[in-house]
This record gives sequence, C-alpha cells and structure tokens, in this order.
Amino acid sequence: MWQETNNKLHRTFRFKDFSEAFAFMVRVALLAERKGHHPDWRNVYNTVEITLCTHDAGDVATDKDRQLARLIDALV
Repeated sequence: MWQETNNKLHRTFRFKDFSEAFAFMVRVALLAERKGHHPDWRNVYNTVEITLCTHDAGDVATDKDRQLARLIDALV
C-alpha cells in the first residue's frame, strides 16, 4: 500500500530473493522510461523502496505520481 508522507508517495516491496527484486526493478525502469517519469528508489537484497514525487512541481506528489504508482502496483 502506498503511503503519502511529506507530500511524497512511498512504498516498500519485498520479494523472495534478490533476483526477484531486481527483475521487478527492471520492469519498473522500463515502465518509468516509457512514461518519462522516474522513481527515487533503494534496493537491499529482496527489498525495494520506492518514493514518487514530481520534481517539476516542487518535489510533491501529483497525479503523475499516482498514475505511476497504480502502474507499478500492476507489475506485482
């Protein structure tokens, strides 16, 4: 579940292992590139943390971020 904190969307995803986490990140990267909207993220072993905000809007969550969050959810 995405949570909005400090006007940014955050979600942590956990996978079986590093390979599954990395494969997810590749799918997100391809999606983000197509949408022209890229996440801030962090990966440690089987965990991927994603933060979404729109830099052009002052680093706050916008409809662009909410749409990307829904598309990322569909990848899981």
